[in-house]
Formats: sequence, structure tokens, C-alpha cells
Amino acid sequence: MIDNRLAPYGALGLRVSLGLMFIAHAYLKLVIFTPAGFTGFLGQVGLPGFLAWPIMLAELLGGLAILIGFHGRLVSAALLPVLLGALAIHAPNGWVFNAPNGGWEYPAFLAITALAHVLIGDGALAVTGSRPAISAKPALA
Repeated sequence: MIDNRLAPYGALGLRVSLGLMFIAHAYLKLVIFTPAGFTGFLGQVGLPGFLAWPIMLAELLGGLAILIGFHGRLVSAALLPVLLGALAIHAPNGWVFNAPNGGWEYPAFLAITALAHVLIGDGALAVTGSRPAISAKPALA
């Protein structure tokens, strides 16, 4: 059963958390790893280095859009390939993310979180409104 009074605030919490996560990961790549370091990492895992800037910008701009609720559901859907790519890269390293080169549980969790955001909607305090994909009320026969 969905509590229609509180569900928009639960969706808000999900949206803010996901947006902040994307922003934090973009910051990590830009400031800590550096663009050159991230480009090198992509090369080490078999991906073209030219993807570094598009990934970092997608995480930063997408994270900001999700955070404020600017067509957040669409942005989460568009960022799912980035998360699934991270999942594929980390899958051979095992389950736990603190394993050498990071495990796959965190990218998997974030992909499911983004999918939940797509299905649930932006929730309260979003810049643009979005309707839930699944109605909490049963359809009349």
C-alpha cells in the first residue's frame, strides 16, 4: 500500500540522494582522479578515453538536473547506461565495492535507484512536475 500523503516526500529523498551521488562522482573524477587520470582508467578497462568528458559532464549536469527535479525521470533514464557501464566494469572485481578496483554492488544499487526514480517520479519540490508511471489507485473495471 502506498501512502499518498507521504510518497512525494519519499520520492524527494530518493531524487536528492541520487542527484547528490551523481554530483559527488563527477567531482571525484574532475578533482581527485583528474580528467587525465579518468581518461587513463577508461583506457585500462578497454573503453575509449574520449568518453571521459562526456561521462563526467553527464554525471555533473545530470546530477544537478535530478537534484532540482528538472525532468529528473528522463535524466535518470538517460544516465542508466552510465550506471550499467560502471556495473559492467566493476562486475569482474567481485561483490564489495572496497575490493581492489571496486566491486559491483554499488553500481548495481545505483542503477536500481535510478530505475526506481524513473518509475516513481520526481516527488515533492521538483522544478518540473512529473506524473508517476504507476498509479497508487486501482483502475475501475
